[in-house]
Amino acid sequence: MKGARGPLGIRLVDVGLAVAVLIAVEISVATGSGPGAAPLNAFAYVLGGILVLPVLVRHRWPAFELIACSVLLLLYYTLDRRDISPAPLLSLPLYDAAVAGYLWLAIIIPAVFMAIGLFVVGASTHQSLVSLAGTFLPQIAVLFLAVTLGEVVRNRRALAAETAERLRVAQEERETETARRVAEERLRIARDLHDTVAHSMATITVQAGSALHLLDGGDTSLRRALTAIRATSKEALAEMRATLGQLRTAASSDPPTLAGGLDRLPALCDAVTAAGAPVTVEVEGEQRPLPPAVDQAAYRILQESLTNVLRHAGQAAGATVSLCYEPAALAIRVTDDGGGGAGGGQAGPARPAGDGPPPGGGHGLTGMSERAAAVGGKMTAGPRPEGGFEVVAWLPVTAGGDGR
Repeated sequence: MKGARGPLGIRLVDVGLAVAVLIAVEISVATGSGPGAAPLNAFAYVLGGILVLPVLVRHRWPAFELIACSVLLLLYYTLDRRDISPAPLLSLPLYDAAVAGYLWLAIIIPAVFMAIGLFVVGASTHQSLVSLAGTFLPQIAVLFLAVTLGEVVRNRRALAAETAERLRVAQEERETETARRVAEERLRIARDLHDTVAHSMATITVQAGSALHLLDGGDTSLRRALTAIRATSKEALAEMRATLGQLRTAASSDPPTLAGGLDRLPALCDAVTAAGAPVTVEVEGEQRPLPPAVDQAAYRILQESLTNVLRHAGQAAGATVSLCYEPAALAIRVTDDGGGGAGGGQAGPARPAGDGPPPGGGHGLTGMSERAAAVGGKMTAGPRPEGGFEVVAWLPVTAGGDGR
C-alpha cells in the first residue's frame, strides 16, 4: 500500500524504489572498470548499498536525499573507486528535488559531477573530446531527463492546484451572486406583498371593525360574521407581517418558524363555522405536543382544507376534521358533504348561482402536498364516492418528521 508508512515517514513505495535504485547501482558497481579502478569485492557491493539509503526518505526530505546521495557518491569515489556512473544513483533524487521545487540544486549537483568526471577521466586516460563525449553524453542525457521530468511534474501539479483554486473561487463567486439575486428577489416580493396584500388585509380589518361599531346590535348572525372577518383578517395580517419578516431576513440566516399550530384549530373551526360551514372535530389517540415543523404543517393543511370547503363546497356544507395521534405519526382527514349543490366539494366546479365565478387554477392542493413532503409525510386528496371531497395527510412525528 502506497499510503502505509513506517519510521521517518518511509512508505512502501519508497522501499520499492530504493530496491530498484539499488539494483541499478550494484549493476553499475559490477560493470565499473577503468584505469585505477579498485577490485570488485564484497566491500564494493556494501558501499554501493549504502549509497542508496537516503532514497528511503525521499518523500519527506527530497533535498536531503539528493545532497546525501551526492556526498556518499563522492566518498565512494574516494574510498573505493570503481568508475561507476552517477546516473543510476542520482536520477531519482534529481527527479524528487525538481518536483519539490529545488531546481537549482538539481541542476548544480549533476553539473559539478559531470565537470569533475570529465576532468578526471580526461586527465587520467588522455582521451579525445569525441571519445569523452561518447562516454559522458548518455549519462548527461539521463540526468537531464530526470531533472526535466521532475520540473514538468511540478509545473503540472502547480497548474492543477491553481486551476482547482480558480474553480473554487469561481464557485464561491457564483454562490455569492446567486445569494445576492435571491436576496433581491426576496426583497422585491416582500415589497409587493406589503404594498398589495398586507394593505388590503389592513383595510379589511379596519372596515370590519367600523361595521361592527356602526351595527350596534342588529342581526346576531351578521355581527358574528363581521367578528369572524375582523379576527381572521387580523390574524392573516399578523402572519403576513411575519412572512414579510422572513423574506427580508438574510438568506444565510435561519429565519424563525411562523406561528401557527394545532392549538389554533378551535379558533379556525369557529371562523369557518361563522362563515357558513359547520365544522366537527374528532380526535383519536392521546393528544401530545408535536415537533414545531409538524405542528405548523398540520395546521396549514387543515387551514387550506377548510378554506377550500368554504370556497368550493357551497353554502351550508358541513366539514369534519379527524385527527388520529398514532405512535409515530399524526393522521389527518378532512371531509365535506358537498352540501353546496350537486357535484360540490373542494375540487368541484359547481357552485350556487350568484356565488361568483368558479375559482381559477389555484395551488392549494399542491401547497398542502409540499408541506407534508417537507416533514417527511404524504398527502392525498380527491372526491368522495358518496359526494363531497376528502383530504388525507400522514405526518411522521419521529426521526425524519421534524421538518429537517
